[in-house]
Amino acid sequence: MTEASVVICAHTLDRWSELTRAVNSVCNQTRAPREIVVVVDNNDALRERAARELSGVTVLANAKEAGLSGGRMTGAEHVTAPVIAFLDDDAVADPHWLEELLEAYKDPAALGAGGPVEPLWQVPPPSWFPGEFRWVVGCTYTGMHVRDGRIRNPIGANMSVRADVLRRTGGFTSQLGRRKLGFSVSGRGRIGGKAESCEETEFCIRAARLHTGGYWAYRPGARVHHAVPAHRLTWKYFVHRCLVEGNAKAVLTDLAGSKDGLRAEGRYVREVLPRAVAKNLRAAMHGKIGDGQRAGAIIAGFTITAFAYAAARFNGTAEALSRHLGSRARVWRA
Repeated sequence: MTEASVVICAHTLDRWSELTRAVNSVCNQTRAPREIVVVVDNNDALRERAARELSGVTVLANAKEAGLSGGRMTGAEHVTAPVIAFLDDDAVADPHWLEELLEAYKDPAALGAGGPVEPLWQVPPPSWFPGEFRWVVGCTYTGMHVRDGRIRNPIGANMSVRADVLRRTGGFTSQLGRRKLGFSVSGRGRIGGKAESCEETEFCIRAARLHTGGYWAYRPGARVHHAVPAHRLTWKYFVHRCLVEGNAKAVLTDLAGSKDGLRAEGRYVREVLPRAVAKNLRAAMHGKIGDGQRAGAIIAGFTITAFAYAAARFNGTAEALSRHLGSRARVWRA
């Protein structure tokens, strides 16, 4: 019977209650993990408290480059099970989460598996916030493409992978993914600088290319609930994440090519967004103000993301980052 280890990355004491809730949700699974590893990024106080108060859990300091990708790889190199599952520190797994994920591995062609990431709203979302943009808050979005139980890539908050696939592919690159950094539209090295997203997408494309016939499975029953605090439901944060995503997609395109790098996004732009705008505008014509606001947010979100993508491609930073990533991936595989 296939076993899984679970890796949870954390970086701030501000989310201590969320971290303990995440760990407890893993401890209460119908299929117990072989081990639970909490990796703490650049925070000695959090690491010491976690080691002291989280029982039955191995606590490690991030031994690689700062950031989420480095933390995940630190945990992945420590665990021993043939499957590694990643859960965000501010997410809660349903009791059957691990059991559902492990069902996917009955098929030898499954490289990894993920499931839905549902928002756990800490305050009600504003009327203008569209379901098609739930990726802004790290959740499964309306219209996400699933075909025959297969997806291009899982969302990082709810993702698992065969350990040997992770090693052979070279792991997550530290030049993609979130760090504890601020964001500025005008700040040098922000737009067109480090791409703070898409590390799962880039890794999954790379793995699928390397493992002919392999695929990423989608398990609807492997559900997690991702905390969405009030500050992530502001217009400022919405714009911020759209800019980050556009920048990251530019790097991804240079790494993976537009065919694989933007395949899911092409359908999203051609079909999902126009359909959502039309639906909301029709509702707005009957006096539903919130629907009109959502249509406007969809148009604005797409425009902002496309602007960031074009800006990163134009200034050449995406190409420079992709060359760096390619050299790093070759080193890791070696």
